Amino acid sequence: MSTDEIRRNPNIALLIDADNVSAGSLDAALTILGDLGQVNIRRAYGNWKKPALKGWASVIHSHAIEPQQQFDLTKGKNATDMKMTIDAMDLLYGGRVDGFGIMSSDSDFMPIAMRIRQNGLPVYGFGTSRTPEAFRQACTRFIDLTALPEDDEADGLEKKAVDAELVKHLGEAWKASKRDEEGFASLSEVGQRVANRSSFDARSYGFSRLSDLIESLPNFATEKRRDGVFVKRVR
Repeated sequence: MSTDEIRRNPNIALLIDADNVSAGSLDAALTILGDLGQVNIRRAYGNWKKPALKGWASVIHSHAIEPQQQFDLTKGKNATDMKMTIDAMDLLYGGRVDGFGIMSSDSDFMPIAMRIRQNGLPVYGFGTSRTPEAFRQACTRFIDLTALPEDDEADGLEKKAVDAELVKHLGEAWKASKRDEEGFASLSEVGQRVANRSSFDARSYGFSRLSDLIESLPNFATEKRRDGVFVKRVR
């Protein structure tokens, strides 16, 4: 495959901590990872002898996921985290992966997410609302799976209140961006600036796009133009 072909179709690896996340949001996670490229590597880790993993076992073949068996050698502990970390490093240094998805609510994956980003590759984290902040912020984007619909639901995303800290980040990003004479800044620039400070993803708040989230906030005004969406802080 040529370099141009790789750039057009980035190779993405999805590593799943099956002990820590539900299979119900897998389809949504795969769709979101489409932002990065094609998810060709799909691995789920866990002790498949556990009844709790029955939900994952039922989607392994239908979603072309490679199961990775990890026995619990010590009561109360498992080897899943270590195996996922080793595989992630092998993939990273193999040089054939352009981005990662990590499905887990375990803060133990913070170091590997940070290491991957230091190599210039994006990391999308998928977990629950209980996921420690350390892992959330280590990811390029973190998506709260509890805000996404289950595979058999078609009602859309569940809206969640936008916290004051995010409004502050958005306002500071707007202020630091290039603005026209009317005070409007390109939403793409604002989004890029806020991404440098926060791993938030609009979908974690129940919005499909950042523009939809911004439009829901009384603090900002948006304007659609031929060259994109522009935003202005009004309060």
